[in-house]
Amino acid sequence: MSTPQIPLGSGFGAASTAEDVIQGIDLAGRNAVVTGGYSGIGLETVRVLRAAGARVFVPARDMDKAKKALRDMPDVVVDAMDLLDPASIDRFAERVTASAGVLHILINNAGIMAPPLTRDSRGYESQFSANHLGHFQLTCKLWPALAAASGARVVSLSSYGHRRGGIDFRDPNFEQRAYDPWVAYGQSKTANALFAVALDAIGQHDGVRVFAVHPGGIVTDLIRYMSPEQIEASQIIDRNGGLIIDPENNKKTIPQGAATSVWCATHPMLDGKGGVYCADCEIARLLPSDESTELHGVRPRAIDPVAAGRLWALSERLTGVAIA
Repeated sequence: MSTPQIPLGSGFGAASTAEDVIQGIDLAGRNAVVTGGYSGIGLETVRVLRAAGARVFVPARDMDKAKKALRDMPDVVVDAMDLLDPASIDRFAERVTASAGVLHILINNAGIMAPPLTRDSRGYESQFSANHLGHFQLTCKLWPALAAASGARVVSLSSYGHRRGGIDFRDPNFEQRAYDPWVAYGQSKTANALFAVALDAIGQHDGVRVFAVHPGGIVTDLIRYMSPEQIEASQIIDRNGGLIIDPENNKKTIPQGAATSVWCATHPMLDGKGGVYCADCEIARLLPSDESTELHGVRPRAIDPVAAGRLWALSERLTGVAIA
């Protein structure tokens, strides 16, 4: 059964941190995978899950960077994977399944934002490929381990950037239309949200529930493709180069940015719920239209079950992968 896109009254908020929301939750004996778990909010997510007792697996495109970032957490399992390389995704999933057997938490956190036009080896646009298709394939390949957990949760990192663009089902890879890095980013973030809708509908039979998350605006490596002018216009850094922190207006610290992912992945108040878009440690408010200019809430196109089904079918076709 789908969960209404209506706030719960969680008791947490925009300023809550990952440590706040995991208070009193014991993850001993639980296995978790966090993509992008060696930088930014992914690293904080790994730290908090591990501190609560979880065994955490982190796939890494840059193994040296990952091992350095995680050197103080030697029990975290770091293994090679590139979201733009389908064969590496399969190998990583096989190794995790062989090692863990059962997977309780999958947080699809990694992503890229607004790079120049690049394509993977199949010719797919890099943001759609890495942010959505790579995580789609990873989740499908890990499905037996997720289903075996009898209560697993999957978290898909979306963004309020979904307002920048929906899915162009005729040309998702910018083969006919002109490439705009921000439209492509918006498409990939809408895909992340729709993925949660479709997967939750599929997964309920196996006890797997799925959530899309807007973490907030956080200054991490994700902004590396933004120009100085774009960074200035976004008002995330002050004139002296300091971070502007204003969680009620989407400008968060890294611990605050990791909070909603951790809340969705672990908190018992979400038992029996799923398929919703969350922000600020709460089920987000549904906005009245896709043209709304509000920065808070979720636009209808990002939780549309018909679009979610179309995206699922497209993703199976483009990747050649399906849930067995």
